[in-house]
Amino acid sequence: MTEKMRITGDHWFGLLGKLVVALCLLPMIAVAIAALSGGFDTIVSLSQSVLPRYVGATLQLSVIVGLGTAVIGTGAAWLVTMTRFFGRRVLEIALALPLAFPAYVLAYAYTDLLDHPGLVQSTLRAFMGWGPRDYWFPEIRSLGGAAAMLVLVLYPYVYLLARAAFLRQSATAYIAARTLGQGPWGAFWRVSLPVARPAIAGGVLLALMETLADYGTTAYFGVQTFATGIYVSWFGLFDRAAAAQLALCLLVVALTLATFERRQRRNSRHHDAGRRFEVMEPVSLNGRAALGAILFCGLPVLFGFVLPVWILITLAADQAHILFTERYLGFLRHSLTLAAIAALLTVGAAIALGFRARLRPTPMSKTALRVAGIGYAVPGGVIAVGLLFPFAAFDNALDHFMETNFGIDTGLLISGSIWLMIMAYMVRFMAVALNTYEAGMATLNPNMDAVARTLGHGPAPMLRRIHVPILQPSILTALLIVFVDVMKELPATLILRPFNYDTLAVQAHRLAADERLAEAAVPSLIIGAVGLIPVAILCWSLSREDR
Repeated sequence: MTEKMRITGDHWFGLLGKLVVALCLLPMIAVAIAALSGGFDTIVSLSQSVLPRYVGATLQLSVIVGLGTAVIGTGAAWLVTMTRFFGRRVLEIALALPLAFPAYVLAYAYTDLLDHPGLVQSTLRAFMGWGPRDYWFPEIRSLGGAAAMLVLVLYPYVYLLARAAFLRQSATAYIAARTLGQGPWGAFWRVSLPVARPAIAGGVLLALMETLADYGTTAYFGVQTFATGIYVSWFGLFDRAAAAQLALCLLVVALTLATFERRQRRNSRHHDAGRRFEVMEPVSLNGRAALGAILFCGLPVLFGFVLPVWILITLAADQAHILFTERYLGFLRHSLTLAAIAALLTVGAAIALGFRARLRPTPMSKTALRVAGIGYAVPGGVIAVGLLFPFAAFDNALDHFMETNFGIDTGLLISGSIWLMIMAYMVRFMAVALNTYEAGMATLNPNMDAVARTLGHGPAPMLRRIHVPILQPSILTALLIVFVDVMKELPATLILRPFNYDTLAVQAHRLAADERLAEAAVPSLIIGAVGLIPVAILCWSLSREDR
């Protein structure tokens, strides 16, 4: 009986895992089929018109964001880990706070501050007595402005990974470098930086994948990238073939970056020789060195978190009452509903995949984990287009069949419902849930599984009574992170949302596009406030490791 229960449990976990993998592969396969079967006239036309512009803007944006996040994230991580200066304890936590905001929220805030009618230029004109054309001021609505917004919210990826690498580096090697006459900077360049290089590269690649996926910032600033081109082709030009072919181009780039990121993660494994037996004495900074460290670490926090929050609160002060209207409560309800359902289903599917791989660590189960984790590298717009093609075709075929044979109009059962949005969120954020759950699973002794089996527990009871209670912190963390990511997701929501089913992110984007920034500040602040939850958890875990 026990063996039969075990086989049945393995069967259901295996079946669920196959369904999850199929769902994750479906949008990529659908995009490829739609792009290749639509003829090449469209892509030839695009290559002669807007495609070079898309390629150039996307490449420039990626280069600036990659360099900016690498410099800020690595420098700040090293300073707060390896040196001591006034305010370091506050800054080591505050440096991660910009991660709570999506880049498009910062774009709305800085546009209000720096645009022509904004506070900075208005004050400058009044103080200097200049007219509108008597001076030059950097244009915030530009590729440079979009890159700055993305750098400010994405550098924490590099900061968190680099800081974790510096905390775990070999104390013996660092002390040996200092003993041989290397100063703090020399030891940093010769020892600390090479050891942390894979982690830094992994953080930069994560930032680049987010840059490729960004739609809200680039669309608001009028920067024409692949992500904005997909949306314009789909809704502006009603050219489904062009959207699919642009999505395929972006998919290839994203999967290439994902491959590099996975290799960097594999290369980042190293032994922390001497860590337990030697203690690195941090360098105390004084005078100009301390001031430089404070400015280097404090300015990203000021411009990436403090100033945007102040701007948004100022804008929202006179608009706070709209949050309690029936319309805004509906936006909030839609956002919370989508985020809660998507988080529960995504984490549940991740648990099933991870548990199956633990029960049967075969090459197939490991491949399933890798395939399911690809979605994070695929932009939301690409996933949305890839899901719309097959499910819209299914809905149309079913509606035609039911209408012809039974006179029943079924309408858009799947493609016109929130369930297609939830599928997109699951594909997009499955990797986040898997990584968090697997990190907790790695601490669970395999002998506990063997003991449970000898006591007659099948897979399902073992998962319910042993794994879930022990891994509760990891599961809750995964739920929170996926919940917040869904709250911030914009491109997939814009493309897949049913009629009259808007979220806070969609409403903020719509109001900002209409230049109603004061009203857009209200949903933007809510999104940022919810985003602070997982950031606080990350900061707390890192601060514990540094004690």
